Amino acid sequence: MYDTANDRATPSRRGVCLVIAAPSGAGKSTITRALLACEPLLSLSVSATTRAPRPGEQDGVHYHFVDAARFDAMLAEGALLEHARVFGRAYGTPRAPVEAALRDGRDVVFDIDWQGWRQLRAALPGDTVGVFVLPPSLAALQARLVSRAGDDDAEIARRMQAARDEIAHWAEFDHVVVNDELERCVAEVRAVLHAARTATKRQQFFFEKKNQKTFE
Repeated sequence: MYDTANDRATPSRRGVCLVIAAPSGAGKSTITRALLACEPLLSLSVSATTRAPRPGEQDGVHYHFVDAARFDAMLAEGALLEHARVFGRAYGTPRAPVEAALRDGRDVVFDIDWQGWRQLRAALPGDTVGVFVLPPSLAALQARLVSRAGDDDAEIARRMQAARDEIAHWAEFDHVVVNDELERCVAEVRAVLHAARTATKRQQFFFEKKNQKTFE
């Protein structure tokens, strides 16, 4: 049996990269905030970007704000786990803070799209778990976009097409949930996180003790 007196009651483990992807309007940001509020070992990945800070945004909190030359240098040095360019602006996930969190047994949640998920999974294949959040229906998604954005019909149509393109990649993820009721959806994503934490390969303590007489 496990010798808690000589070792410790709670084995150390490697952290988890939890990717939550969804089309705009499906509730991804709300789900992420709810998880961060109830999971003290979970932190939000802070991306680097070349766009200018918006009013109230703080460097290192909302984004790491860098110029184009610095971003390109980080990319060339392999210092980014994933990156994308959107409307002439670059975004990417710095490698060092994520790898440090994983080593320390802390979990990181990512707000990235399916392309970022592909890159992150390739960079850290043993550390990632992906959840895709679907709306109850396309009609419900459109209603959410209309109610929250105040955009004209052409913009809503553009957003809906982007949503369809994003949804087309749901099967690439490890898990899929439908956000038809927020509290239940948060619970389902939280269950995925808890299951990933207990994966055998993530229990570093057991591997460190494998050559010692820890069990009998």
